[in-house]
Amino acid sequence: MWPLKWKQREQRYRQERADFFAAVKRLDRRAFLKVASMAAAVTTAKTVLPPHSFQLIDVVRASEDEKPLFQFAYISDTHLYERRLNERFVKAAMRAVEDVNALDPQPDFVLFGGDLAQLGQPQELELGKQILSELKAPVKMMVGEHDWFLDMGEKWQELFGPPNYSFDHKGVHFIVLMSVNEKDFWTARNMTPMERMKTVAGLDNPIQSRFEVGPEGRQWLKRDLAGVSKETPIIVFSHSPLYKYYRPWNFWTEDAEAVQEILFPYRSVTVIHGHTHQLLTNRIRNIHFHGMLSTAWPWPYAPEGLPKLTVQMDRADPFDEADGTGDGTVDVYKSGYVDKHYNLWSRNPITVAKAYLESWGKEARPPAPQFPSY
Repeated sequence: MWPLKWKQREQRYRQERADFFAAVKRLDRRAFLKVASMAAAVTTAKTVLPPHSFQLIDVVRASEDEKPLFQFAYISDTHLYERRLNERFVKAAMRAVEDVNALDPQPDFVLFGGDLAQLGQPQELELGKQILSELKAPVKMMVGEHDWFLDMGEKWQELFGPPNYSFDHKGVHFIVLMSVNEKDFWTARNMTPMERMKTVAGLDNPIQSRFEVGPEGRQWLKRDLAGVSKETPIIVFSHSPLYKYYRPWNFWTEDAEAVQEILFPYRSVTVIHGHTHQLLTNRIRNIHFHGMLSTAWPWPYAPEGLPKLTVQMDRADPFDEADGTGDGTVDVYKSGYVDKHYNLWSRNPITVAKAYLESWGKEARPPAPQFPSY
């Protein structure tokens, strides 16, 4: 009886998987709902599929009686093409939406961390908006360079509003900061919009300048913070890391020090950034930095400049398209500092606790990698 049941289960799983892929190709709002329900059914075959949704996480706290004020979730760097060109990234974005929708209780909101599209085309951005519209929790959007440089943000702002904005939530001041501006390298070269976009998307293309918040962005930040008490905890969402990691790959913000000087007077500041597609942890004075995972692919760690508080995740398995990717949640404390939970789709979750950064790496150290990154 057992072999027969197993065979039936395997047949059912293969049919559900085939139906799932077929539905993705026809993705619209109605098809999305159907696909989401099928994907939930597929995850019941736990002996066949890797871990799909969030797992229990043992959180290390600075004190036993300290409780988080609230939690938000994040999805980042989906890099969507039109579905006829690349359905894998579409499926990965849908998987992240399912993961977040499965959380109980639901997070207060979901941060999208930038690079919704791959080439900034209207169809890519509209597809991303459609997928994210299925989230149960409210969504906060942040722009990435892949969303911006085709039309210099025209479509993004039509769909999602201005690239710089702020909001207050349960005593914490949140800032969404446009940090992927570049100096004009395209006009003198008579580049078309798509040539400009592909140059920026090339990451290590030496023609482009480096990312920056820029003079206007820094002035906006100063104005936004002018009415905020120095005792108010600040959380900044930035696509580019607001420090200098590795310039050749543009894992870098050219005016990072100037932005940090604006933030130093505040009692506690946390920066959550995308773009690098990897676990990154840094601290500069009162500012804690956490990098986000991508749903599309992981980047290798750079050969130099890695922040010393970063505990590298294992190198990605090239035969597992989901390895090194994922989504996650963030527990926010009264201080404004956070426990960052990484939900790695093909691995156990990893927590980078605020106690780790507060102690400069002496406490609550995340697990060391078994297989160092390339």
